[in-house]
Amino acid sequence: MLLDGDEWRRTFDAYERDAWRFEAQPTYTMPREAENVARFLRGEPKPADHNGRWHERVRGYVAAGRTIGRVRVVRQPLTDYQRYQFTWGIPGNIAAGEDIRILDVTHEDHGLPLSETDWWMFDEARIVHLNFRPDGTQTSREKFTGDIAPYLEWKHTALAHSVPFSEYVKEIGDLRT
Repeated sequence: MLLDGDEWRRTFDAYERDAWRFEAQPTYTMPREAENVARFLRGEPKPADHNGRWHERVRGYVAAGRTIGRVRVVRQPLTDYQRYQFTWGIPGNIAAGEDIRILDVTHEDHGLPLSETDWWMFDEARIVHLNFRPDGTQTSREKFTGDIAPYLEWKHTALAHSVPFSEYVKEIGDLRT
């Protein structure tokens, strides 16, 4: 079942305890972010209200006793989008209450049993796939109705092999270049 607009928002907001995302795309091409990505790449300052609506939602979830987090998979060198995300996006998301960890697979001879696609897991019971074109443009969101056991394992593996965002950025240094 595809989830668009209001149906996606209702599905997301209905989680009771834990919302968690596996984020694997190297770039997300989203029209509403295009100007901010361009500003970042030109070296302009971040707008004060950047990502404000998402931060309000996250603060509301946390205030209601719910958790929200993600593991972001990266390979170096980081893409321009990842540098934008790491500089302008993730710090504010963390300040709002989101737990964000980084899984750098650059030097992995891999072997980690991980999904290659993006998805949200809600209350460790429901999965929603996020489908993308190769350029990072999201094409759809789709409720998954199969066995969630592999997703639970992928989540466990991703959390076990990732590091907190703040620790990761200390190791890699300047993100502007």
